[in-house]
Amino acid sequence: MEYTTLGATGTRVSQLCFGTWRFGRETGGVVETDREQAHELLDAARDHGINFIDTANVYGTPHGTSEEYVGEWLASHDREDFVVASKVYFPFDGWGEPGPNDRGLGRKHIRAQIEGTLERLDTDYLDLYYIHRWDERTPIEETLRTLNDLVRAGKVNYLGASTMASWQLTKALWKSDVEDLARFDVTQPLFHAGYRDDVKDYLDVCADQDLAVCPYSPLAGGFLTGKYERVDEDDPTAFEGPEGARGNLDDRFDDYYLSERGWHVLDEIRAIAGELDATPAQVALRWLIEQPDFTTVPIVGARTTEQLEENVGAVDISLSDEQFNRIVDARYAEEGKRWGHR
Repeated sequence: MEYTTLGATGTRVSQLCFGTWRFGRETGGVVETDREQAHELLDAARDHGINFIDTANVYGTPHGTSEEYVGEWLASHDREDFVVASKVYFPFDGWGEPGPNDRGLGRKHIRAQIEGTLERLDTDYLDLYYIHRWDERTPIEETLRTLNDLVRAGKVNYLGASTMASWQLTKALWKSDVEDLARFDVTQPLFHAGYRDDVKDYLDVCADQDLAVCPYSPLAGGFLTGKYERVDEDDPTAFEGPEGARGNLDDRFDDYYLSERGWHVLDEIRAIAGELDATPAQVALRWLIEQPDFTTVPIVGARTTEQLEENVGAVDISLSDEQFNRIVDARYAEEGKRWGHR
């Protein structure tokens, strides 16, 4: 495993982050990853050199289950060997119904949620605490001051921002600088080789402000693994895939991943994978890792240890400039434009 500096911080993390959103999550009454499987996957991640673990207070059924699984595992390991991230924003009901202040980024909710998160993770501090979304109901100054208090109290080392608009990220950074508050060092947007809508300006901010980028869904919900086949040249949303694959179950799959551009990108990734004796998943992840303008640490959420091993193989390959730029060109094949060559 290779390690990289997390943006402008002094912390080094593995080139891949292990995501735990499936831990304890029920789909159709079936738990996707139970406690035993979760601990097995965390063991495998550790064995492959991954030291960066991503979770959230609302992951799992009920909410908090993912953090509990991770905390149980961390209890039998050296906490200082791992960089642990969690998030706050969404309603957290625990074992009951959410209350009127049980969501968002107000001081009351953040303070309550950090205590629950630390308890479930069985740790005194978080390495990284993300705001999971932007809260239009709460002044960003209140949110930033509350987060700054957590940093000063030693409960959080660094702050992160997940999905939001580029102007919102810029506003938060400006407020932090003006008020002399801890600022965001890490971002977590939707970003992968097949998706570029509404992300260019956001990534420009990350590059300018030296923010690390930890993309979620870096394999486009499995689309960029190459497991799906197009069945109608006139309809980019017509495809075949393995039974039970995420693309067959997720209503958002068509909107976020399937497009003429997506298929162009996948074709190029498959061709490059053949040239490198690699898999499409490894090429797609490597393209993210090699972004030239900002540190990128993709979050991989493997279902099995075999999938995780394949994903980790991305750190053992490298793309030539020509191969990297072919994927960039495929992203803009419809318009003939270019952005992101190296």
